[in-house]
Amino acid sequence: MKSENIAAISTAAGKGGVAVIRLSGDSPLSVAEKMFLPKGKTKVSDFEPYRMYPGEICAENFKDFGLCVYFRAPHSFTGEDIVEFHCHGGTSIARGILERAVSLGCRYADRGEFTRRAFLNGKLSLSSAEGLIDMINGESEAEVRAGYMLYGERLKSIADRMQEELTEILAGIDADIDFPEEDIEHTDLKDIKDRIGKIREELRTLCATYKTGAKIRQGVNVVIAGKPNTGKSSLLNALLGSDKAIVSSVAGTTRDVVEGTLEIEGVRFNLFDTAGIRESGNEIENFGIERAKRLIEGADLILFVLDASEKMSEEDREIFNSLTDKEKIVVFNKNDLSEKMNMEVEPDVCISAKTGKNIDQLKKLMYERGMGETDTDAAYLIESRHYAAFSAALSELDEAMSVCGDVPLDLLGIHLKAAWDKLGEISGLTASEEIINEIFAKFCVGK
Repeated sequence: MKSENIAAISTAAGKGGVAVIRLSGDSPLSVAEKMFLPKGKTKVSDFEPYRMYPGEICAENFKDFGLCVYFRAPHSFTGEDIVEFHCHGGTSIARGILERAVSLGCRYADRGEFTRRAFLNGKLSLSSAEGLIDMINGESEAEVRAGYMLYGERLKSIADRMQEELTEILAGIDADIDFPEEDIEHTDLKDIKDRIGKIREELRTLCATYKTGAKIRQGVNVVIAGKPNTGKSSLLNALLGSDKAIVSSVAGTTRDVVEGTLEIEGVRFNLFDTAGIRESGNEIENFGIERAKRLIEGADLILFVLDASEKMSEEDREIFNSLTDKEKIVVFNKNDLSEKMNMEVEPDVCISAKTGKNIDQLKKLMYERGMGETDTDAAYLIESRHYAAFSAALSELDEAMSVCGDVPLDLLGIHLKAAWDKLGEISGLTASEEIINEIFAKFCVGK
């Protein structure tokens, strides 16, 4: 099936060392013949695939000296013939070369159209495409690693294996339904339950990774809480290694949330320095206190900061007791001011935000409490779409187990087939056009 040639600039906009203009379709080499003059006697039509050729790239009103490479179908990213021009990085240069390609019959590519063609041509699955965009958009090493797991088809292989098992079970059920009079061994319901049970347990384990996967994708939300003047802003600055928050000896200086981002062991931690929680007659400060309380409710981790040089106050007790259902780290700050600490609670770590003492120890503890035990090579569910599909498949198998042996086999098969369909959404085999369009709309033009 023939496809029209599309073209786009595949590198970031602006000035740079190199820009790449990508063409893909049925005949991009014929376009390259009209706008590339190879150095030497080689003709564009004689180009060997996967080899870079130097020469002149001809735009409409100027030329640039660069490189051209040809990728032959089906051994290319899109599964089609691809030509790439590598020119000097400049906004006008790249745009001029792109416009020349369009004038010769190419169409401007839509967002994510190269990757969409790769998906439609069977070069990668839908989940692999999502992994690719996760890698591109990743703001931490952990996000890039998780995206690469998706891109490498780790999740698809899990879903495919479950589908294969369900296909075998359904085939046995169909044989009993279609040929009841034949001398065929009847479906073993105990065997079906055992096989479904194994898939259910694997699905449960996989779905349980979504909580960690969400933290990998979005970061661990950490709220620094406590009463005023315990050194919360100083702690934020110490963790970030910069003066992000204003530090003052005046209680109540922080009246709004100050945010910062920190990476620990490759995982992003989103830090929120909040207004000190206390009774205040200042309307603006009260707004900050209410916002701090809302942030605490939605936080993954709380750094509860106490002044190590003072006894625990009634305000401290009230805040501490309100955090009982939250994962928290009790931080004794101002350790440089106190030899003896008279506190009612045991600290998880004693620090000095001013001198930096034990800040690395606190970071290590933040990772342990925020992420728990994680395996960098494991496949985590990081996309809400995947979690929804696997959860729906699990629900269908739960229903199948509850009715197995109590209803006709064809009714049992309905639940198993529904689970099979949900698993197919991972690879894209059974994904709707709406889902596919939504995923590729996340891509930039040129990818």
